Amino acid sequence: MADGDKAAIQFFRGTDEPVVPDIRLTRSRDGRTGQATFIFEQPEALAPETLGNIAGMWMVDEEGEMVTREVNGKFVNGKPSALEATYTWKTEQDFERFMRFAERYAETKGLGYSNNSGDNEGPNEASEG
Repeated sequence: MADGDKAAIQFFRGTDEPVVPDIRLTRSRDGRTGQATFIFEQPEALAPETLGNIAGMWMVDEEGEMVTREVNGKFVNGKPSALEATYTWKTEQDFERFMRFAERYAETKGLGYSNNSGDNEGPNEASEG
């Protein structure tokens, strides 16, 4: 990542994944713990020319990096079609750090996000905007 104010997701250290995931957040009732689930449809990390083992998903920004090792492939007719990664936080500070990354990532990718306020809005997710 060349630009200090940019945020990126990487499956291979030093290589940004260009495919933007669908991101869904869930939090415990007290808000202290939760998970972000990332679903990447047809990510470049699964392209045949990458030929590497995916050991995790790195979320990289100006504050440093966060990593999850919970990355699973989805296959259709024996061919890789998607990656699903889950990032779990256990403290309010971890959640706030994740949200700072998410805001930077959305800005970097030109996205907006919706906040589920309990009315007819959908779940928290990134969408092109």
